[in-house]
Amino acid sequence: MGRWEGRTVEESPMKRSKTRRTAIKASSAVLLAGFLSATLVAGSGAAATGEGPRRAPAAACTSKQIVADGAQRTGSAQVRVTVTNKGTKPCVLNGFPTVALAGQGSPDKNKPVQVVRVGTSAPVRLAAGGRASAQLTFTPVLGEADGYCASGSDPVVAPTMVVGVAGGRYQLAPSDGGEFALCGTTVRATAFH
Repeated sequence: MGRWEGRTVEESPMKRSKTRRTAIKASSAVLLAGFLSATLVAGSGAAATGEGPRRAPAAACTSKQIVADGAQRTGSAQVRVTVTNKGTKPCVLNGFPTVALAGQGSPDKNKPVQVVRVGTSAPVRLAAGGRASAQLTFTPVLGEADGYCASGSDPVVAPTMVVGVAGGRYQLAPSDGGEFALCGTTVRATAFH
């Protein structure tokens, strides 16, 4: 029943049915809109972006996992040191290598070298069998034969160097069979990447 100018008027069954259908349609539209917006919000996560499930963080690489593959000369005063994860699980390598020139088989002939860090360091996730490398740059020896240093100091020559990474030390020779020669006591190094 409805009211019209003070009088009570009875609604027809057809009008009540139409009103009910309109109310049902309106509430259905509101429910559908709510469902769609909830689906869009919920679908904006990893599954919607195709990222897939998150991987568990890998532990830091250790000397039991990492092996130094070699020292490849990339220029007259540059060497690339590459390491490989020989472990069965992924690990995270972070930071810069340490470096010392190894004497002629005698520890008292070792030459400590100060590492000047170039750039920034970021964690590198190494899968089993994965590799990372760092670039070492020495102050070059000038001239031929024994050579000389622009600073006037004597050049330092060594058949191998010891590179520290992930808690281990690896003695490496140049991949070309030569020797390491540098002026001064510093080497510039990039982080492993």
